[in-house]
Amino acid sequence: MSVRLFSASIQGIDAQLIEVEVDSAPGLHAFNIVGLPDKSVKESEERITAAVRNNALVPPSAKHKKIIINLAPADVRKEGPAYDLPIAVGYLLETGQINFDPSGKLFMGELSLAGDIKPINGVLSAAIMAKNKGFDELIVPTANAHEAAVIAGLRVVGASNIDQLMDHLNDLKPISPTVHRDLPADSETGVKGESFRLIKGQAVAKRALTVAAAGGHNVLMSGPPGSGKTLLAKALTDLLPPLTFAESIEVTRIYSSLGLVKNGLISSKRPFRSPHHTASAVAIVGGGTNPKPGEISLAHRGVLFLDELPEFPRSVLEGLREPLEEGQITVSRVSGSACLPAKFCLVAAMNPCPCGNYGDANATCICAPMNVIRYRKKISGPLLDRIDIQVSVPRETTIAKEAMMGESDFDKLRSEISSARNIQQERFKNTALFSNAEMNYKNIDKWCRLTNEAEEHLQQNVRTKKLSLRSYHKIKKLARTIADLAGSEMVQKNHIAEAVNLKVNEKLFGELA
Repeated sequence: MSVRLFSASIQGIDAQLIEVEVDSAPGLHAFNIVGLPDKSVKESEERITAAVRNNALVPPSAKHKKIIINLAPADVRKEGPAYDLPIAVGYLLETGQINFDPSGKLFMGELSLAGDIKPINGVLSAAIMAKNKGFDELIVPTANAHEAAVIAGLRVVGASNIDQLMDHLNDLKPISPTVHRDLPADSETGVKGESFRLIKGQAVAKRALTVAAAGGHNVLMSGPPGSGKTLLAKALTDLLPPLTFAESIEVTRIYSSLGLVKNGLISSKRPFRSPHHTASAVAIVGGGTNPKPGEISLAHRGVLFLDELPEFPRSVLEGLREPLEEGQITVSRVSGSACLPAKFCLVAAMNPCPCGNYGDANATCICAPMNVIRYRKKISGPLLDRIDIQVSVPRETTIAKEAMMGESDFDKLRSEISSARNIQQERFKNTALFSNAEMNYKNIDKWCRLTNEAEEHLQQNVRTKKLSLRSYHKIKKLARTIADLAGSEMVQKNHIAEAVNLKVNEKLFGELA
């Protein structure tokens, strides 16, 4: 008589329920796994045989039976070692070496040859799926237990080895469920603001980053070499507020699918990703034979920093257009497709020309005008239109210590950003939005209410500067964030004026207009 257990398959970052059926019949010994398994799943026979034998149990090779393992649904490709544990438990249950009711239980784990249960990827997504499907208990490796235990209402059991799990399933020595843990406090993330405070001068760029941090807006900084663009971008993490619980779950699901969760714990610190300009389009956007998240998904709810923006391949830059607009990317391959989240804050840095001195009063540009235009045209108009803030970062000549921000001023700045984020959380309550940058044309008029004077000023700028409708909406969202920083319910004219200055930088890209 066959037995049935349940496991999970990770497709992209989502978990899909997998039925593990084990059946045996008299005949010459065989151990067959069907249901579209990959090489790592087929090799589980050797790991299971050694693990069972080394724990004083009867291994499949000692049974004069033909053993068949079916992983259903059969048209979904199964990959990875997470099926070792459910297959082994199913075999032991079918052969009568263990006795328990498998209903309501979901198993995931890799087995070592000694029978230890090793950590795996995608446990958080499996825990979410298990709760939604009505499972009572999730049995995972001990190293993954805390990761899964953040999902309340699900009993998570962490097992270290197959012998300990046998005692638990036989009710000889039940394993205590892992206790649900809240997110660590902001003080535990090590955010002190030292990087941002120690930057001397650059008041305009600092204000731009403050608005970006408060509303989740994209930023492009252009300036000569040594002006501090990279330092400013990296210091942005000092301004960002911690992740909310819902945001942290979204981020951890992505990292969990790639096995990047440290110590099995989720964090409240926002991700910061800085890929090199030689990275491929697949590495940035995501993909592969079986679609997996790329850098834009790893930067979800955080920052994606692209230094030397024009040096990135054009295919990479153009691949950012849809995610910047939609907040997600759908990667389609022959083996299947995956919809991956990609709501990130893009921070890009570039030089104004190949030599870097164009427009600098204190240095001479040696580039021909056509070379300057060709260099800037590496950044397409549609991509530029999607970047909310475009700011010039000149060389800073003020090096006095007094040019640095004091601790009290920095604390006040972070408090303003935190207050602006809290206003947005209240505004977008009961929606899927978390920041002003995520608003779209369907709801922007509802939440970006302008005074008559502010609306007239915005319309005038759209006409005189010949702005697109997308830029019109970008400016309204920027102004909404500036108003939130000021604690204003209505968007005023001065908020629109600052937003226009941040969005439209004619000095940077006037030649391309």
